[in-house]
Amino acid sequence: MFDYLTTEIRSFYSLQDLRVSVEEKIIQFKALVEEYSQWLGSLLRDLESTHSDEAWFKSVSALQRYAKKGRSRKEGEKKGGKEKALAEWVEVKGVLLNSSDQGEVEILFDAIEEINRKIERLTKVKEAVEDLERLALGKEIIYVAYVHDGVPEKIVLRHKKGGAESEKFSYVADFSMIKEPQT
Repeated sequence: MFDYLTTEIRSFYSLQDLRVSVEEKIIQFKALVEEYSQWLGSLLRDLESTHSDEAWFKSVSALQRYAKKGRSRKEGEKKGGKEKALAEWVEVKGVLLNSSDQGEVEILFDAIEEINRKIERLTKVKEAVEDLERLALGKEIIYVAYVHDGVPEKIVLRHKKGGAESEKFSYVADFSMIKEPQT
């Protein structure tokens, strides 16, 4: 059902590998935003004939412009009115349920907003990795990343085993054995 873990530890053997992974995730998330935006647009066009005079539909139509520009719904609501849920939800054991058109519109907006926030965070990570690449930390480093919801949040720098750094900490011992005379 879900194609990736929400929290994971990944090792990258170069900053380039890390940067490429982040760039690929940005591309995936942008494609997902585009897909959800098209779904939302199609849904709103279908609902226009039956709900165009309703207040919720008018506010959603205005908010859709903000979603297309990568802005959050809250930014649009600050200009257009107070923040509130579009639909009435019923909670069942921690899961919210709704059977209205407004509910579907709301979850599409929520998903688009969340993915746009991830794209922003990934873009900042990409910029940080590019800065690290300019520092030329060396080829003997493994980058162990804590990835949460598809976004690397922490990176540990580890020296590769067998590299010059690991030789400083190697244990060297000589063993000698006394040979007993044969009788």
